[in-house]
Amino acid sequence: MSNSTRVLVVEDDAALRDAMCDTIQYGGYQVLSASNGEEALWCLKRERVDLIVSDVQMDVMDGNTLLREAKALRPELPFVLVTAYGSIENAVKAMQEGAADYLLKPFEAEVLLEMVSRLARPPEVASDGMVAEDPKTRQLCELARRVAATQATVLISGESGTGKEVIARYIHRHSPRAEKPFLAINCAAIPETMLESMLFGYEKGAYTGAHQSRAGKFEQANGGTLLLDEVSEMDLGLQAKLLRVLQEKEVERLGGNTLISLDVRVLATTNRNLREEVASGRFREDLFYRLNVFPIHLLPLRKRPGDILRLAKTMLRRYSPDQPISFTASAEQRLLKHRWNGNVRELENCVQRAAIMASGCQIAEADICFEDVLPEDLCQKAAGSNSAQLLDGDLKAREKQLIVDALNAVNGCRKDAAERLGISPRTLRYKLARLKEQGVAIPATG
Repeated sequence: MSNSTRVLVVEDDAALRDAMCDTIQYGGYQVLSASNGEEALWCLKRERVDLIVSDVQMDVMDGNTLLREAKALRPELPFVLVTAYGSIENAVKAMQEGAADYLLKPFEAEVLLEMVSRLARPPEVASDGMVAEDPKTRQLCELARRVAATQATVLISGESGTGKEVIARYIHRHSPRAEKPFLAINCAAIPETMLESMLFGYEKGAYTGAHQSRAGKFEQANGGTLLLDEVSEMDLGLQAKLLRVLQEKEVERLGGNTLISLDVRVLATTNRNLREEVASGRFREDLFYRLNVFPIHLLPLRKRPGDILRLAKTMLRRYSPDQPISFTASAEQRLLKHRWNGNVRELENCVQRAAIMASGCQIAEADICFEDVLPEDLCQKAAGSNSAQLLDGDLKAREKQLIVDALNAVNGCRKDAAERLGISPRTLRYKLARLKEQGVAIPATG
């Protein structure tokens, strides 16, 4: 699962800030960072933020002031205060001023990640969320609707980026549990010890910093649906514990001794062939049969070409909400001819780049840049030698400014900048090396 939820970490200690960002990224979340309250407010006014986790004691602007300022701008935004000087009185005051929770230093990574998982609100999605233009996709949606009406466990397979979580949410929305919670957890991104506590919960004192008991994903999803994303990446030891929960329909929190009854529908996704994983000993056979009650296979985008343009147009409206932009006929043909090995995720990156590159109200063929294709290479393909030289220079200057702006916006974080630009970190490193050779000042990592 590529989680689009964005968490802003505000901490003046660079080492701790990096550690917190790494932990949250382990959970599959996008992370922005700031070293004080003023930087955080600047970021909040310019970026989409779904949760703030802020230290209290900071120079320039402290966490309590930031809390008040952030709530004035975004009253609904969840806000967590982190402090080494906590007390019950301070915690109560923070809650009265709008804090969603209070985290006391020192704390284990599991406690931070559980808190983010519990409080982070994903961005709003379309009412239906499904694009089904291709006949094969329409057939799959009909199948998903039929199984949605049952209580069957569903195993959704398909290549990375095909939209497996979208299908899972579609099943939940068309099920009798639609008004109950839908929760998802990325089994591939989270280390085993963290994943166990996030799934099953923990009691007070189970970890350093666990100052109160917390329900796990199974409990939080009670009455609703729980998605185990990329379940094939789960450690064998944890697979055994998961199997017991599924069989017994009850869970026991870490550090506890009380069994909690469950009423949860489980959906799972994988980008692997689970039968081969079972044969190789990397996945438990009994868990496979427990999950594979109703299998659904999602085709790669190249095998359902009828969805490509409808998806691209839907994405384009998202990236240009204030100015209507459309694709030219030649740009549409370029999209249709591409193989899309990265599937829907690659298409979305491409559309975002095109929206940035477009100079008017239309996206031309030359604005369509695929992964790891440099704009100067595209220029030489799209134009003759003389005009290409002019266009090439213009695009290089534009690309340089886009890269510098992206780095400034994320406080110099290379990973976040690559994500904003819709390119791989490797491609960004290559481009930064080229810019340094040209004497361009590159923003330092914050």
